[in-house]
Amino acid sequence: MDKKVFALILVVVAILISGLLPPCYAQEATDPLASIGEAMANVAEKAKQVVVNISTTKTVKQQPNPFFDDPFFRRFFGDGAQQQKRKVTNLGSGVIVSRDGYILTNNHVIEGAEDIIVKLYSGRELKGKVVGMDSRTDIAVIKVSETNLPTIAWGDSDKLRVGEIVFAIGNPFGLSSTITMGIVSALGRSGMGITDYEDFIQTDAAINPGNSGGALINTKGELVGINTAILSRSGGYQGIGFAIPSNMVRNIMDSIINVGKVTRGWLGVQIQQLNPELARQFNLPDEKGALLVEIVEGSPAEKAGLQRGDVIVEFEGKKIEGPSQLKNMVAMTKPGHEANIGIVRDGKPMTVKLIIGELPSEDGRQESRVSPTFDNSMRGVSVQEVTDELLQKMGITKKVRGVVVTAIEENSPALGILNRGDIIMEINRKTISGLKDYNEIVSKIDKSQSILLLVLRGKSSVFLTLPAK
Repeated sequence: MDKKVFALILVVVAILISGLLPPCYAQEATDPLASIGEAMANVAEKAKQVVVNISTTKTVKQQPNPFFDDPFFRRFFGDGAQQQKRKVTNLGSGVIVSRDGYILTNNHVIEGAEDIIVKLYSGRELKGKVVGMDSRTDIAVIKVSETNLPTIAWGDSDKLRVGEIVFAIGNPFGLSSTITMGIVSALGRSGMGITDYEDFIQTDAAINPGNSGGALINTKGELVGINTAILSRSGGYQGIGFAIPSNMVRNIMDSIINVGKVTRGWLGVQIQQLNPELARQFNLPDEKGALLVEIVEGSPAEKAGLQRGDVIVEFEGKKIEGPSQLKNMVAMTKPGHEANIGIVRDGKPMTVKLIIGELPSEDGRQESRVSPTFDNSMRGVSVQEVTDELLQKMGITKKVRGVVVTAIEENSPALGILNRGDIIMEINRKTISGLKDYNEIVSKIDKSQSILLLVLRGKSSVFLTLPAK
């Protein structure tokens, strides 16, 4: 039912009651409505204090004017006219999740940002630093240097029900602390093509540009989702918004903060959606489950004895409706965990125990999409953790620990000094054993300091110096 229609009905009912009943009865009848309104206002007042405005700036290349391709113009303006750049700003929202300054937002809100300004509910502005980003779920964690901040309670998104009332809080079109109300329209939305791992909460609470990264809360004031996208033909609100469930968000956030990288579980299988014909061919009672099409050699699935044609119908005691659900559940399971998997093989149900592996990235390295931003000479350098698989791929036989350079932005002070593929083993004579060391050490280097690096380039070690920014 449309919210405006529902509100009108409530008003009509209240008028009828007040006109037909004695004053004392009319007062008793309308008091519950006032109580509900008061309770909702209290929840909103507390929750909006933990939602922040995030403003970012970054440099982008402008499409060069085609006139500059003409030799006549290039004679006067030279090739420099081809390299036009401009600053762009972006607005979004974030949610404070710890008293010492950790803030959740969307990856697309801060991706590529050179400067991040966080505006608190009180109006204070603070400089934000990227702790970690995960484009595959569109989640990012930033941090401000502040203590004693207000925080929000976590809700259990697995307990959400369709029809439950929710509030969306954010900064649409730069209008700070905007609160809209709606219901949970659907759960488990996937196949939208928004992110790699989709398990969206769909809501009709008004979400508009600028709401990205804001909070979706329940009537208890608990965080149940991070607003991330809308489905719209006009670019504005049309009653269909999507939020990332809080349980998925918390899993990614904990991995970024505590491990220094995003880790995901991995089975090593290619899966397929079932249809009525496939269900008959594999002697299944219905189309629920995930059909195994391929098993990766040496993967956890192969080691556990899974076979092509098996259908996974249960994971850790939970029924599997389809491939997307299984993909998300496995990804959220910590590598090394022993999982119970229910399968159907040749029409017979079986249970298999399996040790969850860690998802490799597309180029064979272990998944690690943390890309910090620092205000010093390491700005614009993206790194990943060094693993045994990576060393083997690079043909390095000796034991090396550190981080490998995966990308260097064009405006980075390190461009032309560091190379993609360099393994950073020491920074300012301090050993780098992984991403956690790297983030901790680099974050404490002032922009006025030069940086001494020990890197492994190819098979030779070399010292490099990055001059002060």
